[in-house]
Amino acid sequence: MSKTNNVSIQYLDLFSGAGGFAKGLQDAGFHFEQHYFSEIDPYAIATYQYHFLKAQHLGDIKNIHEKSIHPDLISFGSPCQDISIAGKRAGLKGKRSGLFFEAIRLIKLYRPSVFIFENVKGLFSSNEGKDFEIVLQAFADIGLYDCQ
Repeated sequence: MSKTNNVSIQYLDLFSGAGGFAKGLQDAGFHFEQHYFSEIDPYAIATYQYHFLKAQHLGDIKNIHEKSIHPDLISFGSPCQDISIAGKRAGLKGKRSGLFFEAIRLIKLYRPSVFIFENVKGLFSSNEGKDFEIVLQAFADIGLYDCQ
């Protein structure tokens, strides 16, 4: 099957893991003109770099302040251990799931044309639904985006 809708973008993949978002975008016909990713797990980083040779690793999301990149698309599924129904349910105040706000900071900094957020099932019930409300409010506070 040929890819007829090949679109070139500058892409930033946050909490990238081994590259599921990036692989899905490539399979959908996107070409990465510039490709950046943020991850802290050394095994995930190695796997990502193996599959995406031209991707530039930006390190820990908390240390990204680079203003010279201009992503058209940011994707993220922030760490879910504190929100997941399988976790300890610390919610967005948890050390890991609270990194959601770092992704919001970068969306505000870079203003990509599009961002994609992957949530976790437990987000709707975390903190009696208040965490989901906080996520929606954070998106609304960014402004200039239609949420679907």
